[in-house]
Amino acid sequence: MARDRFDPKGLIAESYKIEGIVSEECRSIFLDWALSLGDDLDTKDALDVLVERHADVALDHPMSPVLREGLVQMHAPKRRGGWRSRQRN
Repeated sequence: MARDRFDPKGLIAESYKIEGIVSEECRSIFLDWALSLGDDLDTKDALDVLVERHADVALDHPMSPVLREGLVQMHAPKRRGGWRSRQRN
């Protein structure tokens, strides 16, 4: 089997085969997947492919909303600043 650059360990594909998997397990698998991506691949690009490949097909699977949430979080603004931004003047 050829290595999939968007799902190098096959974690996302395998999660869709697990009967009775729950959202918490999907989140754990998602984190492991994100950590397994190589530096040469943009996470958003990989998520776009995986959403199209899996989430758009299996709408009722618990991994589908996890993948979509990952895409949303990629676009969400991040809080900038450290302890200084939390200090009151």
